Amino acid sequence: MRAMLVAMARKTANDDPLAPVTLAVGQEDLLLDRAVQEVVAAAKAADADTDVRDLTPDQLQPGTLAELTSPSLFAERKVVVVRNAQDLSADTVKDVKAYLGAPAEEITLVLLHAGGAKGKGLLDAARKAGAREVACPKMTKPADRLAFVRTEFRTAGRSATPEAGQALVDSIGSDLRELASAVSQLTADVEGTIDEAVVGRYYTGRAEASSFTVADRAVEGRTAEALEALRWSLATGVAPVLITSALAQGVRAIGKLSSARGGRPADLARELGMPPWKIDRVRQQMRGWTPDGVSVALRAVAEADAGVKGGGDDPEYALEKAVVTIARAARSRGRA
Repeated sequence: MRAMLVAMARKTANDDPLAPVTLAVGQEDLLLDRAVQEVVAAAKAADADTDVRDLTPDQLQPGTLAELTSPSLFAERKVVVVRNAQDLSADTVKDVKAYLGAPAEEITLVLLHAGGAKGKGLLDAARKAGAREVACPKMTKPADRLAFVRTEFRTAGRSATPEAGQALVDSIGSDLRELASAVSQLTADVEGTIDEAVVGRYYTGRAEASSFTVADRAVEGRTAEALEALRWSLATGVAPVLITSALAQGVRAIGKLSSARGGRPADLARELGMPPWKIDRVRQQMRGWTPDGVSVALRAVAEADAGVKGGGDDPEYALEKAVVTIARAARSRGRA
């Protein structure tokens, strides 16, 4: 994870946004757009009259780059952005490679490349020419998105608890633009440290967030609150299958941590594949649990899952039954 964050913020040996060539590599649209915006902002700071040309492969025909980068009588600064550079025609790629060998002064070329095998020759040529590189990897793992949210808060100069970051990821989902927008809204509207309660007030209507609220209350043995959260979730249109999934994750986390060797949260996090903050939360939730209780709860989840997927006549009843069973299992140690 640390390596990915370093890569995201990577500025190769040349850390100047006004380097002759910037190469933005990856498929995460938000990060690609930010790479462009950084260069344009630096250029306009140097010259408010900077001419920006933002081109797609079909707009960059053979000879077009030479026209755009030819010397000007007015010596104006220019930024030329080439999107989806991996899709350029063979003849245009030749033009770009030739330009990389002798870039023009006062002109910054920004190449956006998906980073795959397609167009790899151009990618390699830009790197060999010493282009400044910005990594823009697609974030497919929840842990990557959580790291992104934490970085957004730090960049904004704001403090947010680990639970707040996770709640935001659970609430918003995988769209980085929405996550960035949510961080921006929270930092603009909220003073002081941003915690889980604040995120809940803003985004409590999201399906993922409400599903995990049901699961958290159930595994904590808080039956009434779990049922209240369940009914609210169903009333607002949350799909029952999302709730069974959250319940399963909650119970499995209890089982995994209870059977793990003792140790620091960081060590357990690596062993169990959980973020350290979640280790602390699950430790608090598992206090009333026994191995038998986990088994009972897992059976209840399996029955509920079958019920909401067509195996029963009343999905809502199946969920209520599971929630009650799990909450009772959470207090099984006290009754032993």
